[in-house]
Amino acid sequence: MYDLVIIGGGPAGVGAGVYAARKKIKTLLIAEEFGGQSMFSLEIRNWIGTKVLTGLELAKMLEEQLFDYKDDIDVWKGDLVKKVAKKGKGFVITTKKGQKVETKTVLVCSGSRRRRLGVLGEDKLDGKGLAWCATCDAPMFKDKVVAIIGGGNAGLEAALTLDPYASKLYLIQRSDRLKGDAVTQDKVKGLKKMTVIFNALTQEILGDKFVSGLRYKDAKTGKEETLELGGVFVEIGSVPNVDFIKKLVDLDDWNEILVDHKTQQSSQPGIWAAGDVSDVLYKQNNISVGDAIKAVLNIFDYLHKNSF
Repeated sequence: MYDLVIIGGGPAGVGAGVYAARKKIKTLLIAEEFGGQSMFSLEIRNWIGTKVLTGLELAKMLEEQLFDYKDDIDVWKGDLVKKVAKKGKGFVITTKKGQKVETKTVLVCSGSRRRRLGVLGEDKLDGKGLAWCATCDAPMFKDKVVAIIGGGNAGLEAALTLDPYASKLYLIQRSDRLKGDAVTQDKVKGLKKMTVIFNALTQEILGDKFVSGLRYKDAKTGKEETLELGGVFVEIGSVPNVDFIKKLVDLDDWNEILVDHKTQQSSQPGIWAAGDVSDVLYKQNNISVGDAIKAVLNIFDYLHKNSF
């Protein structure tokens, strides 16, 4: 019986693990790998305390710091949580490898995965000019022609982030209107570098070793066009990793775990969530770490106030 099981090996999970170890909470952390979505970033310039590092370097740093506390925390690396079920006052967790463990509390830091296009060239050029986070990677595309796929708030905000860097911007929207809120749309309309292409269905990301263009089809005419590019940002939303726990906690319309943002507690007593899997407004590594630490401090109090 553990006091706490942390699910996930991104910045939130590792931040939680370090604090749980320092608090001497009997903890198990389960993660398939370390680093989270940032593993695929070629250059990270907003991780506080460092000027610049790659996603792989960040992943290594996180893992090394966690294992520096190996005497105070158990880690199952290379496994995924398949199911979390209620058992008495606590929970039983089953992993993909068939392992089972009981715990008094759970902290979900499983993050989310980017919603993918499902088109030719996407897998091949992922991380090679095909990017998923404008806040993280915009400086890498200085003086390049860049396309942003997605006309919701995420796409519009990416355009605002990229505007100071790119030489020209194309916003690719599959419908005949933008979907972002009115305030953000008004800001984007003032971008002189940007051209919006409506009714555009992305067919293929072009390039050999690096992105060189994008092929799309006009949804109304069926005519195909090609853009010459130096980069593509995909901003069509994300999918929270909640399948293993969604029956136990309340979710919002985007399947994010609803939490009390003072404590990170979910609707289910004994379960907390932090990072991109939660309904946090801003999806950023530094914020995820802070929220996860906040959760562990609250879990520490919860364990001391409740008998099991």
